[in-house]
Amino acid sequence: MEYNPNLVANATEIEKAAFYRKTYTHVALAVLVFIILETFLLRIEPLVNALLALQGYSWLILLGGFMGVTWLAQNMAYKNTSKAMQYGGYFLYILAQAVIFVPMLHIAMYYSGGPQMIMQAAVITGGMFLGLTAAVMLTRTDFSFLRTGLTVGFFIALGLMIAGIMFGFNLGLWFSVGMVILASGSILYSTHQIKNEFGTDQYVPAALSLFASLMLLFWYILRIFMSRD
Repeated sequence: MEYNPNLVANATEIEKAAFYRKTYTHVALAVLVFIILETFLLRIEPLVNALLALQGYSWLILLGGFMGVTWLAQNMAYKNTSKAMQYGGYFLYILAQAVIFVPMLHIAMYYSGGPQMIMQAAVITGGMFLGLTAAVMLTRTDFSFLRTGLTVGFFIALGLMIAGIMFGFNLGLWFSVGMVILASGSILYSTHQIKNEFGTDQYVPAALSLFASLMLLFWYILRIFMSRD
């Protein structure tokens, strides 16, 4: 990370508390903005129909676009001292998440378990996120060892997703379970990272990092719920 002033790890307890409060407030605000955007996007029928119609290579193009936007948003948030640029990158990432969630949430809402199922998946996701975060904050365990495993795991998962899209096979329940495990590891690693490698004024990129892991976890927990119907 290029811009890394006074580390949180070396800050006073008051500075640490302020950093964590700002970081998790920004995560909560991102969830709220995501809900507002999703509510609006799900009402745009042409957009919903267009995203539902994506299959095969067209979905692969959307996934590639999402990854490109993610890269841009992270660079805006991580590599700029300007708060305006950091917030711009954060909002861009939230918007990208809202768009890519449209087809799955539409199917979950109208053809699967409905709003109650979505709420159950959200509650479980939130509970797991808080529990995993607490495991890092309340212990001195060094979770940096997860980095290599997560990198390899995500590359394998990406390869399987691309193969599934290209050759038209369903990755199934166990893939979703594996991705929940990867997302959980990502939350542990991201929390460890912001605790030890971020500066006290980098609460926006820290929130983006946690929000990304949170949304990945929600995606696959919701998929598991939907697979039961």
